Amino acid sequence: MTQIFDEKNASIPVTLIKIGPCTVTQIKTVPTDGYDAVQLGFDLSKKKVEDNQKKRFLNKALEGHLKKSGALNSRYLKEYYVNRPEEFELGQTFDITNFSLNQFVDVRGKSIGKGFAGTVKRHNFSRGPMSHGSKNHREPGSIGAGTTPGRIYPGKRMAGRLGGKPTTLKRLAILRVDTDENLLVVKGSVPGKPGNLLSLTPSV
Repeated sequence: MTQIFDEKNASIPVTLIKIGPCTVTQIKTVPTDGYDAVQLGFDLSKKKVEDNQKKRFLNKALEGHLKKSGALNSRYLKEYYVNRPEEFELGQTFDITNFSLNQFVDVRGKSIGKGFAGTVKRHNFSRGPMSHGSKNHREPGSIGAGTTPGRIYPGKRMAGRLGGKPTTLKRLAILRVDTDENLLVVKGSVPGKPGNLLSLTPSV
């Protein structure tokens, strides 16, 4: 994240997102797969994968699958549901040119994992009395179950793992498009830590 300034010198928080290019590695249709979707392949490295590097993450099945589209350096695959799969071609690429200024996008990614957290941090519970002898500073307190129902209902807000889940932020405005560096300048924050893999789709 960083900040930019508008014509009135107001500070705007933004996130820089490096885009693609992504290659169409498979086109799925209702007759063959039961649903319409497009599979995109992406790799973080700029250079082509050498033969000895390729063997580290490619097995024979995946290598044969990616060879059809010529995208053997695709380390990450993701599907997107589409209404008209016939408009796409195998090997077609998507990059920074598919986005425009003032467009709105939905950004999906995995949020920052924060490990095991208590109810105060995880669910914003208020704390107990801090005075001497209370013995209840950050405990969850009563969880409400008695003889009936004799158990805890699923979904009860209690301590547990916080973060590390798929999260979507909707309708983020694109403020700048840098075609030289393949960078999108998006208003606001996006899920995850720096270097996180993101999925961008046009907002409905």
